[in-house]
Amino acid sequence: MYIKKMKAGVMTLVLLLSATTMWAQNAKPSPAETATGTINGANITIKYSSPAVKGRKIYGGLVPYDKVWRAGANEATVFTTDKKIMIGKTPLDAGSYSIYAIPGEKTWKIIFNAETGQWGTSHGGESTRVAAKDVVSIIVKSLKTPALEERLKYEITPKGFILAWENQSVLVPIK
Repeated sequence: MYIKKMKAGVMTLVLLLSATTMWAQNAKPSPAETATGTINGANITIKYSSPAVKGRKIYGGLVPYDKVWRAGANEATVFTTDKKIMIGKTPLDAGSYSIYAIPGEKTWKIIFNAETGQWGTSHGGESTRVAAKDVVSIIVKSLKTPALEERLKYEITPKGFILAWENQSVLVPIK
């Protein structure tokens, strides 16, 4: 009787460990996040995956300067507005757009692209952005963050949205 209970206990433990291991393997190291806010009456949502620095050099390293980046991890980052807005001095119609960035040491190019739902990079590591579907782009200044931002984050403010990670941030102006 004791051996049967012991075998049942061992089997339960094995099943529990297997389930835990399977769950851990499916967990994304860059969790899905959402930033929401309102700017001049427009409801804005940014859905992105938030990678961590993990001691790596991000800009000029993992994310090369002067190359297209999906502005997040996993699927391409998606920006949605329910009203027409101005990105800098350029109008952007209500709808959903993928956000791409071309980081530089002092300035970044932020790109709003009409195609959404794609994975952010190909198997070779190149961006999946189709440049012909770009609808708005803007050059913004890169600023040093006051402290290390371990996880990539987006924040919507009354002036636009901020993308911050590692030791850099950019403000994309929205009216």
